[in-house]
Amino acid sequence: MIVQDVINHLEDLAPLAYAEDFDNVGLLVGDKTQEITGILVTLDTLETVVDEAIQENCNLIVSFHPIIFKGLKKLTGKNYVERVVMKAIKHDIAIFSIHTALDNALQGVNDMICNQLGLINKRILIPQSETIKKLTTYVPKKEAEQLRTALFQAGAGHIGNYSDCSFNVEGYGTYKGNENSNPTLGTKGETHSENETKITVTYAKHLETQILSTLFKTHSYEEVAYEVTTIENKNQNIGMGMIGEFEKSMDEASFLNHLKTKMNTGCIRHTIFLNKKIKKVAVLGGSGSFAINAAKANGADAFVTADLKYHDFFTAENNILLADIGHYESEQFTKNLLVAYLTKKITNFAIILSKTNTNPVKYF
Repeated sequence: MIVQDVINHLEDLAPLAYAEDFDNVGLLVGDKTQEITGILVTLDTLETVVDEAIQENCNLIVSFHPIIFKGLKKLTGKNYVERVVMKAIKHDIAIFSIHTALDNALQGVNDMICNQLGLINKRILIPQSETIKKLTTYVPKKEAEQLRTALFQAGAGHIGNYSDCSFNVEGYGTYKGNENSNPTLGTKGETHSENETKITVTYAKHLETQILSTLFKTHSYEEVAYEVTTIENKNQNIGMGMIGEFEKSMDEASFLNHLKTKMNTGCIRHTIFLNKKIKKVAVLGGSGSFAINAAKANGADAFVTADLKYHDFFTAENNILLADIGHYESEQFTKNLLVAYLTKKITNFAIILSKTNTNPVKYF
């Protein structure tokens, strides 16, 4: 198995196409064709984590957070980022980061938080837009079924719980090839009419390369007429945060005690109690102040996140209980998720969960 094989598995879980624009995801250090001796999964890639990888004979580190976030102009070892990269290169260790691609995945960071808390009826809090594409093409009527089937097999035509979805209109097309043409139907230099089917299918944007490749490979025409558009529909399976419910509501103090225990946090910063029951809860791992209004708009009784600033707490406006559990604490179970997933996909050697606690924040 090579590094790229593992990347393919991880992209099945969380396609990198859905990472946030500001992020730096993917293979950050190393050769994607390198054969793997072992995989170490961590939340952060620190020098101690690289040392752990060396000790465990792992030459691929799968990290949630990217060690390289801003551009590196020098590698002199003057800071921890440069030292990590230098040590990884020296020992032929590849580093892959999945970060906000997993934040936006349906079975990603926020799903893990919901599972830890015991929430049910889960859904995405802030669905992504511009992630759904629409392909329209025109094919000889007698070839329509073959092309539709090929596009479906390539991943097109999925809408929610339905597959093989398409829209088809029959008509006729005309064309005339010049002296350099080689038409599969008709004669060059003569206008040709052909009974055609207009096929329209939607697909997830990360599948575009294979969808178009399938179109060109399956279509019989020398020049394939097609249109690709991005549609505005929200993608209910991709996006930031999640919202769910407890089977039974609880009072605010009981909720915070439940949160503190299940998320293994030493401290919770929260807004004033509103003397209301907590049943519907929104969650967003990592820095989540931008989602407070979304949590309120979705009717959440509480919002669990991290890195709230002083003025962020005012935006609760006595409508919601805000709970800041800490950045590391909100994402700590992510590496368990990745280990469990990769263990199911890769059975020929162990996927190792890093024992290094990378949390830089301590509580006194």
